[in-house]
Amino acid sequence: MAGMHRVGSANNVANSTRPRKERRLTYVLCDSQGPKHCSGINCLTAKSLPASDGGNIVSVFSGSRDGTVKRWESRDKATICTGTFESHVDWVNDVVLSGETLVSCSSDTTIKTWGAYSDDVHCLKTFHQHSDYVISLAAAKHSNLVASAGLGGEVFVWDLDAANLPLSKATVEGNGCETNGVPQGYTPITAKGHKESVYALAMNDTATILVSGGTEKAVRVWDPRSGAKTMKLKGHTDNIRALLLDPTGRFCLSGSSDSMIRLWDLGQQRCVHSYAVHTDSVWALATTTSFTHVYSGGRDLAVYLTDLSSRESLLVCSEEHPILSLALEGDEWLWVATSDSSFNKWPTKERSSAKNLSRASSFVAGTLPFARARACLENSPPTPLNTTPTCTVPGTPAIVRHTVLNDKRHVLTKDAAGIVKLWEITKGAVIDDFGEVSFEDKEKELFEMVSIPSWFTIDTRLGSISVHLETPQCFSAEMYAVDLQVPGASEEQKLNLGQETLRGLFSHCLIHRRQKPGALPIANGDLQSSREVGNGNHTNGKASANLVSQATLESGNPIVYPAFDFSAGSSPSIISEGSQGGPWRKKLWLLVETDDEKNLPSWCLDCLLHGRLPPRENTKCSFYLHPYEGSIAPVITQGKLSAPRILRINKVINYVLERLVLERTPEETSASQSSSQHHTVNGVSSRSSMRTWQLGTRPEVEILCNQQLLRPEMSLATVRQYIWKKPDDLYLYYRVTSSK
Repeated sequence: MAGMHRVGSANNVANSTRPRKERRLTYVLCDSQGPKHCSGINCLTAKSLPASDGGNIVSVFSGSRDGTVKRWESRDKATICTGTFESHVDWVNDVVLSGETLVSCSSDTTIKTWGAYSDDVHCLKTFHQHSDYVISLAAAKHSNLVASAGLGGEVFVWDLDAANLPLSKATVEGNGCETNGVPQGYTPITAKGHKESVYALAMNDTATILVSGGTEKAVRVWDPRSGAKTMKLKGHTDNIRALLLDPTGRFCLSGSSDSMIRLWDLGQQRCVHSYAVHTDSVWALATTTSFTHVYSGGRDLAVYLTDLSSRESLLVCSEEHPILSLALEGDEWLWVATSDSSFNKWPTKERSSAKNLSRASSFVAGTLPFARARACLENSPPTPLNTTPTCTVPGTPAIVRHTVLNDKRHVLTKDAAGIVKLWEITKGAVIDDFGEVSFEDKEKELFEMVSIPSWFTIDTRLGSISVHLETPQCFSAEMYAVDLQVPGASEEQKLNLGQETLRGLFSHCLIHRRQKPGALPIANGDLQSSREVGNGNHTNGKASANLVSQATLESGNPIVYPAFDFSAGSSPSIISEGSQGGPWRKKLWLLVETDDEKNLPSWCLDCLLHGRLPPRENTKCSFYLHPYEGSIAPVITQGKLSAPRILRINKVINYVLERLVLERTPEETSASQSSSQHHTVNGVSSRSSMRTWQLGTRPEVEILCNQQLLRPEMSLATVRQYIWKKPDDLYLYYRVTSSK
C-alpha cells in the first residue's frame, strides 16, 4: 500500500533540542466593502482647514480598535475616507494633531507619527519607550510638545522636532542606531510620580501645564518642559478617565468612573465645582472654545451639555453604545465615537432649532456622586435635544465570536449585528452569509468527523480575523489535492495547507519580485514543495507543477490553486516582527519592495523563494491490522504498520485486498479445491475451506475499529480521534463480507 511500511523494532528517539522561537507571521482578514472601521472607535480629533473655494474642509481622524487610523473629509452631510494609516498591530487608543503631524498611540506599546494631510500614509517614525499599553496623548496647540501615558505608569513628554530628526551618518555607522526603538541622542522628558496606570492627559496651548490622571484617583499637575511635579489634586473616588485644560492652563476639567465631572482651579489648587450629570462612568469630555460649557459622555450612552457657571445641563443625544470619545467641529457640530465601528455627527445647541430647544428638557446638575442616577429613578428621563444624527460614518460590525471547523480551513463567525458567516481562511474570503441565525445550531450543522492538525491559531481582538502562522506548526497539515478540488489531481497528490496558503497570500509579491532585474527564480514545481516521508510515494513539488498548464510553468509565476486564491476577497493586512524596530503591519498589496521582503520571517522566505519546509513531527500514524474476530480472512501481516495520518481507510482496504491476493498462490488454490486440510499463511493457520475467488471476482473487505464499521473516506487521524479515542497504538480489523 502506498505510503505504508513496517515500523522497526527499535524505539525512535526524538530530538530533545528545541529550536529558538521563530518570528510569527499574521494575516488579517476583513469583510469590509470600502474603507470602513471594523471595531470600536477609541478616539476622534477634528480640524477645519480653508478650502480652495473659500469654504472650509473639516478633517476628522478616527483611531479604532481594529488597529488603524483613518482620515475623513467632512462637508455638510457627506463624509468620505481620504486615507488609512496602518502600522499599529493592536488597538489605537488615542490620536492628536501637532501642526502637520498626526501622532497615534496603541496597545502595542508604541507611539507613531504620520503626515496628517499627506497622500503618503506610511508611518514616519515609531517610538518604543513605553513598557505597557499607551492609552493617552496630549498636544500643545502652540508648541511641538506631545505627552504620552499608559498602563505602565510612565508619562513622557516628546519634542517632535527633535525626536523626528534623521539619524546622523556617524550614529548609523556606529551600530545599534536605536535604543528601544528611539534614536540615540534623543530621550523624552520623563514625568516621574505615578505608581499606577494613567488613563488621561491634557496640556494647555503654550505647553506650560500638563495634567494626568488614572487609577490613583488624583489629578497630578506637571511642568512638561522639565517633568517636575507641581501639585496633586484629590477629590474623585474612582478612576479618572478624561481631562481637559483651558487655553491658559488655569482651569482643569476631569471626568471619572465615579460619575462626576469636576472643575479645578489650579491657581487655588482646589476643586471649585462638582457636576453630577451622568448615571455612570464619564469617559469623554469636550469643551467649547470659550471654555464655558462642557460636553460629556460615557458608559450611560448619553451626551450632556453643561453650563459650567449656571450648572444647567441638557441632554444633547443618546447613542446605542458606550461613548468613548467626543470631538467638536467648531462650536456647531459634535462628533461622537462609541464602542461600535460607526460614529456620528450631531448638531450642537448652537445649530439646533428653536423647536428642538423648547422641547428638550434641562436640569441643574447636582453636587453628589450618582445624584443624577437617583433623580432618574425618581423622575422621568430628560428629553434629548436631538434624536437623529446629521451624519453617520458607517463601519463593518466587529466579529465577536468565532470557531474553527474541523477541516481547519473554515471559520464560523458571528458579528456585533448578529450575522453569522462562514470564512475560508486559505483564500481570505467569506463563502457563505447565513444572516441572523443561531450560531450554535449552525456550528452543529457544519460539523464534520474529520481530523486535521491545527496548523494556525486565530483571534478576533481587532474585530476581524487574525490568522497567526508559526513554524513548524503551520506546515503540519496536508490534504489530498482532490479534496481541495484541484483540477487534474491524482488520488495520491497531497498539498501542504500552510505552504499553499503562503504561496497564495504572497503570489503578487513573488510575481513583482521576478519582474525585477537580476531576480532569482521562484520555487515552483522544480523544487521540493513538501517533505517526503515513508516509501517515497508521496507526490512531490514536480507532480504539483504537473497539475497546471505548461504556459504557467514557463512564465515562472507561482502556482496558486483555487482553494488558495486570495484575489477574490479584500486585500489582507500582514503583521510580522521586523529584525529591528519591533512588529509592523501593512496592507498585503503594498509589500512589493525588497525592504519589506527582508522583514518577513526567514522561514516564510525559505518556503516562498526556495520551497524549503522545516522538518515535521508526528506525520505518521502507527497501527495494527488484524482479522476481525470470527472472520474467515487470514492473517496477512505481522507487527505494527505505519502510514501518513491523512491516509484514507480505502487505502487500507486496497492494502488488505493486495495481500489477500498474494497469499492465494495457484498451488494453494488447487490444493484447497481437492483437500479439506488446514494450511498455514504467514505462520498462522487458516481454513482450507475458504472459498476460492473465481476469475473476475474479488472479495468485499470492510475495516472496523472499536466494533464500528469505518467509512472508506475516513483518514487514520479521524479514526484515532473519533473512533479509537485512546493514546496508544491504533487497532484496525478487517473482514471479508462477500465477493464481487
